[in-house]
Amino acid sequence: MNIWQLAGLCGVAFAAGFIDSIAGGGGLIQLPGIMACLPNVPVVTLLAVNKTSSMFGTMTSMFEYTRKGLVNAKRMWKSALIAFFTSALGAFTAKRVPNELLKPLIIVLLAFLILFTLLKKDFGETEHKSRFTTAQQSLLGLLLGLVIGFYDGFFGPGTGNFLIMGLIFIYGENFLHASADAKTVNGMTNLSAFLMYTLMGVGNLMLGITLGLFNMAGAHLGVKLAVLKGSKFIRVLFIVMSCGLLIKQIIDLL
Repeated sequence: MNIWQLAGLCGVAFAAGFIDSIAGGGGLIQLPGIMACLPNVPVVTLLAVNKTSSMFGTMTSMFEYTRKGLVNAKRMWKSALIAFFTSALGAFTAKRVPNELLKPLIIVLLAFLILFTLLKKDFGETEHKSRFTTAQQSLLGLLLGLVIGFYDGFFGPGTGNFLIMGLIFIYGENFLHASADAKTVNGMTNLSAFLMYTLMGVGNLMLGITLGLFNMAGAHLGVKLAVLKGSKFIRVLFIVMSCGLLIKQIIDLL
């Protein structure tokens, strides 16, 4: 790798951390960038580098949102814990079952997510009372952590987007609080995947940590902007990133 490739990757990691900390979808920027810069490196190594970098960014986002009092740790810790273990299970399963089968389903889910958010213009802009009881919220939160954790380990695209949508639906949060709480779960899934790849010895820690530092810087700036601009801004960016992810999934499928 030459210095220009490294500089480009660092810029991509910064942008990915920035976008992901606000609305999710950082992987849409970072992973294709890594693959484009390093076309001759084994894909599993690139996935490991991507997860290492993403782990630094999501952990930074989680810390920053928590420091600003926007994370409901009492509510989210169980979902985050179960997601940690199911992410490892998903990664283990992905070695044995082709995840290409998920692409058509993800396209349908993303299309529904975008249409629903566009048509329901007040969705996630303000906090509202949840339609579920406290016990139901707890159960659905655990189910969300279980499913999202496994999905992120097994396949991954759109994890942050699906998390934000799920948290708004279950708890009645706005986009700002949902984005903050999503980082607790996403941080654990990325940590789990990082540990799995490290144990398998397939990554490149030096490159992953280097990109992770830039991802952290982007995440730090992104959280500041998210708090400053609020839920309406996050909602717009959420729709833009979801559309970008949908287009990429369709292109990949074709």
